Amino acid sequence: MKTYRSLTQEEIQQLKEKSCTAVNWADIEVVENFKTDYIYHTRFSGKVRLGVFEDEFTLAGGMCKHSGLYHATLHNVTVGDNCCIENIKNYIANYIIGDHTFIENVDIILVDGRSRFGNGVEVAVLNETGGREVPIHDRLSAHQAYILALYRHRPELICRMKAIIDRYAEENASDTGTIGHHVTIVDAGYIKNVRIGDYCKIEGAGRLKNGSLNSNEQAPVHIGYGVVCDDFIISSGSSVEDGTMLTRCFISQACHLGHNYSASDSLFFSNCQEENGEACAIFAGPFTVTH
Repeated sequence: MKTYRSLTQEEIQQLKEKSCTAVNWADIEVVENFKTDYIYHTRFSGKVRLGVFEDEFTLAGGMCKHSGLYHATLHNVTVGDNCCIENIKNYIANYIIGDHTFIENVDIILVDGRSRFGNGVEVAVLNETGGREVPIHDRLSAHQAYILALYRHRPELICRMKAIIDRYAEENASDTGTIGHHVTIVDAGYIKNVRIGDYCKIEGAGRLKNGSLNSNEQAPVHIGYGVVCDDFIISSGSSVEDGTMLTRCFISQACHLGHNYSASDSLFFSNCQEENGEACAIFAGPFTVTH
């Protein structure tokens, strides 16, 4: 557990000399070994906590960038150790950012109000007009989704299952989002109410809204250029790339969607591969392939 302290007057003066501003300098807390050496042109508001900036990132092509804050606006943000946050066009608001995370050339990242991060979103699978909705959540399995969609002749069972999912979604709701350790977010557009797991890589995504990227070190999630996702959950080891568009979708482990694929109200379970097409209200079991 990290301990934080207030900025000293000397540190405040150093930050001011580097074109940094704050609504209230007393609202900024830092770790004990904090130094101002790598913070420039940054605006702070709300409660902000900062770690140390000691390490470098080695980028593709051998380019090195030192961790730090450069040309950014932070509102109610906790920044972990050795992060690099640079060129934020608008702002980052209401997030806890893990250690060794790299965020560059992003429009906006925010949590607005209390969010469930995609948990509890109802997907009108198998019948786009409704009647077989499956509420998605982080732990959804093909077996559970099958029962929710096809056992409508067991209304009490369905009601109790939905109540369990709703309780899980509410337990995981928060007005503060998380961006994990060793995450990379570059050249992205609009990111709102999205929970981002460790080692996730987001490159050039257009819009990510109300969802979870359940990435981890062993099975990272990759979101590529031009991707647009609304009301979604993407599980570990999956990649969504090349202009794919998802609305009210669940993507299970180790799936690959790309080449301008488009899907709405659909479920894709483990090891599916979907490219060059569109889907509406489909239930794609494990190892489903469409081209």
